[in-house]
Amino acid sequence: MKKQDLGRLGEDLAVKELKRKGYRIVERNYRCRYGEIDVIGIKQAILVFIEVRARAGGSFGTPEESITRQKQDKLISSALEYINSHDNLPESWRIDFVAVVIDPQTGRPQRIEIIDNVIG
Repeated sequence: MKKQDLGRLGEDLAVKELKRKGYRIVERNYRCRYGEIDVIGIKQAILVFIEVRARAGGSFGTPEESITRQKQDKLISSALEYINSHDNLPESWRIDFVAVVIDPQTGRPQRIEIIDNVIG
């Protein structure tokens, strides 16, 4: 499975799980000068910026291990850019993370885990 296909599949699976858990999806693939935010949603009147990381199997480590301090800084900058360029947003916000592990043979999810408020 190509990296781009894996990323798209992981993001689609993450969005499905987020909706199931009560998130209202506002936007996907928001891009700005600082980077990209995979998913933006609202849950319980909180604006949530969501980073999705997908892996096929465990040969390249866990999705959680791929969130570096540099990536966290880019997410914060991108979130602030979004907040400053949009009106009528909830006052509270946070950054969540969705780890998706996909079986490389079947393409089916082995694990989808939402981790709230990963940066703080």
